[in-house]
Amino acid sequence: QVQLVESGGGSVQPGGSLRLSCAASGLTWDNYGIGWFRQAPGKRREGVSCISSSNGKTSYIDPVEGRFTIAFGNDKNTVYLQMNDLKPEDTGVYYCAAQPYVWCYLLGSWDAWGQGIQVTVSS
Repeated sequence: QVQLVESGGGSVQPGGSLRLSCAASGLTWDNYGIGWFRQAPGKRREGVSCISSSNGKTSYIDPVEGRFTIAFGNDKNTVYLQMNDLKPEDTGVYYCAAQPYVWCYLLGSWDAWGQGIQVTVSS
């Protein structure tokens, strides 16, 4: 059973940075994708970024392109989301998720989810 635990959230002023971590255990798939999603108050959850274990391919939504960077840790059981130049519209609960695909696909189905962690960007 895949388990995912997020850490690193918090409050920051606009223009600041945060690094989220997703610690995964129980991953037995040969290839998989790890993704980050977020849900702002009153809005639907949206995919933000994902990374593929097979080749490190990454994907980002337009609003975070150039500001966020997703990467594996040394053992590929940890995925980081470095968030720079944060904006108030980045506020929300951030979730990491896992899917058993060769290439990650934000709009695909995701088999496991973490509990989520709050990120607040406010002056």
